[in-house]
Amino acid sequence: MRKKVVALTMSVLLSLSMVACGSGGTTSDSQDTSAPAADSGASVANKDKPLVWFNRQPSNSSTGELDMTALSFNKDTYYVGFDANQGAELQGTMVRDYIEKNIDTIDRNGDGIIGYVLAIGDIGHNDSIARTRGVRKALGTGVEKDGNINSDPIGTNTDASSKIVQDGSIEVGGKTYVVRELASQEMKNSAGATWDAATAGNAIGTWSSSFGKDIDVVVSNNDGMGMSMFNAWSRDNKVPTFGYDANNDAVAAIAEGYGGTISQHADVQAYLTLRVLRNALDGVDVDTGIGTADEAGNVLSSDVYVYKEDERSYYALNVAVTADNYKDFTDSTKVYEPVSKQLDASSHPTKKVWLNIYNASDNFLSSTYQPLLQNYDDLLNLEVDYIGGDGQTESNITNRLGNPSQYDAFAINMVKTDNAASYTALLNQ
Repeated sequence: MRKKVVALTMSVLLSLSMVACGSGGTTSDSQDTSAPAADSGASVANKDKPLVWFNRQPSNSSTGELDMTALSFNKDTYYVGFDANQGAELQGTMVRDYIEKNIDTIDRNGDGIIGYVLAIGDIGHNDSIARTRGVRKALGTGVEKDGNINSDPIGTNTDASSKIVQDGSIEVGGKTYVVRELASQEMKNSAGATWDAATAGNAIGTWSSSFGKDIDVVVSNNDGMGMSMFNAWSRDNKVPTFGYDANNDAVAAIAEGYGGTISQHADVQAYLTLRVLRNALDGVDVDTGIGTADEAGNVLSSDVYVYKEDERSYYALNVAVTADNYKDFTDSTKVYEPVSKQLDASSHPTKKVWLNIYNASDNFLSSTYQPLLQNYDDLLNLEVDYIGGDGQTESNITNRLGNPSQYDAFAINMVKTDNAASYTALLNQ
């Protein structure tokens, strides 16, 4: 009996000793379950923890100039996205190729003018700017402004009076057709959210009621808006619609007349988003499991991504998805096979990551990107807290980063590309 009392006394003393040495000064049950992640994070200042910006590159929303202060916040800061210019040119080429291939039937009213409407996502977003320029460049409707094709929305332009765009032309079989941007607008709702699918659906309703007979092609900066317009009008009127993102519903709709979309290799982007953090947390070369195979055999080939060291940015490369190959893209949430191998938990222990999605209602991010992240986080032994924003205000997200010390790394998807300092200020405290 005496031995049991002594053992119990020693156990109590040891427990009290451990509590006294704890950094948090609390004895709640929740502390016990989170202690490993909290302790590992506490040994590193928040400003020195790995940080990845993804999907929205820190940049000036007016000029597109990269925010290198944010991109070099610390030695373990990077951006992960996709090659916007390469993808934009690919989308524009896809639309033009479709028009040329279907020239005998695409001019619905036979007036010799191929009229298209354009849904613009966010006039201050580099990706949206690039996609608008890519379409206008390929179709010959772009007008130069300050050394680049003007990406501003035009409102309506059925009479070709706009100074923002010009009439282009396509010659097929010895006949020349005029190509005209009939209308374009930023799809921004009354609450301020951009890339808004419902607004795009309303826009095509307005445009079609005013000059529907002139619309031969519908183009969108993304599939969310594209599918909204397709479902609202163009499917029933057999007008080809082109989007971007290769969302599952858009890929499936190609069989029903959706013209095509662009896969931005979200499977590669999601992997890179978490892999860059994993490498920094492990203290290994950032190229591990990316350009250089890791011990499990995970590696990416050079034809699916590029790294630009001067921009501290990883960019996935894009692929056109059309009637010729859409069956290969029917599951947008499937992990990329070359990087699908589980890491050994003994050499890659679990770490805790704070990650936000700027708009929980965004179709691409919520239906494709986040499911991919959730598939990869287990493979990379990362415990990720996913925070969904409202797509309108930065504070809706930053207010939920109240205790960064409990995390080992951060992955940030901003509402506005200008607002990186809203996050780094919290990490600098």
